[in-house]
Amino acid sequence: MLANVTINIRKKKRKTASIYIERDGTVSVYVPEHLSDEEVAALVEAKQYPICRNLAKWQLLNETKVEREAVNGESFLYRGRNHYLQFSDAVKGIELRDKHFLVEEGKRERLAELFKEFYRDRGKEYLPKRVTHFAAKMGLAPEEVSVLELKNRWASCSVKRPKLNFHWKVMMAPLTVIDYLIVHELAHLKFTKHDAPFWNEVDKVLPDYVKQKEWLKRYGASLGV
Repeated sequence: MLANVTINIRKKKRKTASIYIERDGTVSVYVPEHLSDEEVAALVEAKQYPICRNLAKWQLLNETKVEREAVNGESFLYRGRNHYLQFSDAVKGIELRDKHFLVEEGKRERLAELFKEFYRDRGKEYLPKRVTHFAAKMGLAPEEVSVLELKNRWASCSVKRPKLNFHWKVMMAPLTVIDYLIVHELAHLKFTKHDAPFWNEVDKVLPDYVKQKEWLKRYGASLGV
């Protein structure tokens, strides 16, 4: 049943096992580090039905994934709105003008790289200000905000040295969803687990956070170049 499924086993200092479906469709199994390989294999075998059920959900959610092409008129998201690609001799690199992304003619092969640079640069301008806004409301003072390539995460944080990291893709999401991701990571500076106190902290700042969380689940696969 799991013959064609990529499963990554990760041993951690923990008491119980957890199984996660990553955004790329791979399966991560977090297990106590004292378990033998045979015990891990037996655990995965016992969990094959919930793994397949969650993979089916992942496939349904990923129906929103968009394959964008390097052609005039293709739409690319920025802060939740579609803007349309136009190759032009009038620009160097990439520029956003009104409803269009103008890209230097002859840069088709570097299009994905140019968009990533654009989202990273805009994220470095926008996200620290928004983090400061919400951090003040939550009595926090993170030292650094970074915009990176985070593989299968939208964002992450470091508690020891208060620091927030965001995937460049978050700049494609609606502003309300970006706010949710910011508050989510800030709440982790107070509460490491997704337990009741954590969600209460998020709710105090963003009472409609469930709506934004569901948007990300349903449409997150569409955020990409």
